[in-house]
Amino acid sequence: MPRFPRIALILSLLFCVDLTFAQGCSDAGFCTMGAMKPDQLYNKKIELKLRSMEISFYRGTTPLTPVIYVATADLNFSLNSKTSFQVKLPYQSVTGRLGKTSGLGDISLCLTRNILTTEKFDINFSLGGKLPTNGSDKDENGYPLPMYYQTSLGTYDLIAGVSLISRNWLFATGIQHPFNENKNEFLWTAWLGGPEDIGYVQEYANAKFLKRGTDIMLRVERNFRFSRLNFTLGLLPIFRINNDEITDNGKRIEQDGTVGMALSGILTTGYNFSVRSGIKILLGHKIRQREVNPDGLTREFVSSLSYCYRF
Repeated sequence: MPRFPRIALILSLLFCVDLTFAQGCSDAGFCTMGAMKPDQLYNKKIELKLRSMEISFYRGTTPLTPVIYVATADLNFSLNSKTSFQVKLPYQSVTGRLGKTSGLGDISLCLTRNILTTEKFDINFSLGGKLPTNGSDKDENGYPLPMYYQTSLGTYDLIAGVSLISRNWLFATGIQHPFNENKNEFLWTAWLGGPEDIGYVQEYANAKFLKRGTDIMLRVERNFRFSRLNFTLGLLPIFRINNDEITDNGKRIEQDGTVGMALSGILTTGYNFSVRSGIKILLGHKIRQREVNPDGLTREFVSSLSYCYRF
């Protein structure tokens, strides 16, 4: 095995786009945080003592016209040999038929602790959250935009996860729970008489004052590592365990079809220039999605290019 620094698993969910794949985990963010993060290094020879910074550029296509671009600074701080702290700062831009938006995305904060280490595997636990940077209420010339166009989910989220990592395998699970509804005001009726064909507008799910359901993610990855090159193949299912809620005609209603599983396949490949720096390419493809997605997190295909430097 090459002498890579062992990275104590630094907090996702969702959960991933990212990425995000079938569900757009990268945007929700919890599948790329801490113990849920993909393509984590495992090495018993070197203790983690270095801080690292990762800069990534992400592109995600959706079932409709919006295309999402995200540039993210992922900063990881080693507090001691068993504990690390992660800060993710994304800047997001969306372009589609209904409009264009851009701005700072939700800020992710996460603490990861190694709770068990053996000669064959490590177990890590992560606890953190996401902070909204706006109310998810951007509009186009006064017409409220669907969630696909929003740069923030508009909610305060609690995230927790645990992972088991060995030389060849990564198994992780996590939960993301939003505490509040956002300030999005998208309803089909708000676009009646507007500049767009109402038939196309109705392809987006209503999302006024959206409160997302709770998500549970699983991640299974097989790693193939060589002296400088590495590959991973994995599956990322995300389960929404209760319906999303919106406001319509002044009443709170549950959105049928929002419960269920979104499933993505993931491929990553990386090359290490040295023990301190390397690049990684990540590809995610939707295999299955939930029937109704008012949160705008569904992705058909995502790609991400990252550069990492360890100080």
